[in-house]
Amino acid sequence: QVQLVESGGGLVQPGGSLRLSCAASGFTFSRFAMSWYRQAPGRERELVARISSDDSTNYADSVKGRFTISRDNAKNTVYLQMTSLKPEDTALYYCNARHIYFINLDYWGQGTQVTVSS
Repeated sequence: QVQLVESGGGLVQPGGSLRLSCAASGFTFSRFAMSWYRQAPGRERELVARISSDDSTNYADSVKGRFTISRDNAKNTVYLQMTSLKPEDTALYYCNARHIYFINLDYWGQGTQVTVSS
């Protein structure tokens, strides 16, 4: 069955770095755009970064220049390298997979918590 398993979250001080990973299985990874979303308490879920099947990327304005999304199709894994972390980056981070043509094929992971605090 389809699985998206996030890892790499944790507690980090402001200015620190973390790398999130999302291991995918149960579908043809290379045919899916992969994204990271986040949701902070009391706020709506928001797109952080997306990488398409052709490796094109887009980012939320709030993370441009600090976060980098990448994918390894051989390992069926997508990454989110986060640097210069700020307290406002604190959220539950979710991995999402959406087929490049059939957008109803849309999958979510369970999330990994990122907390930025001194």
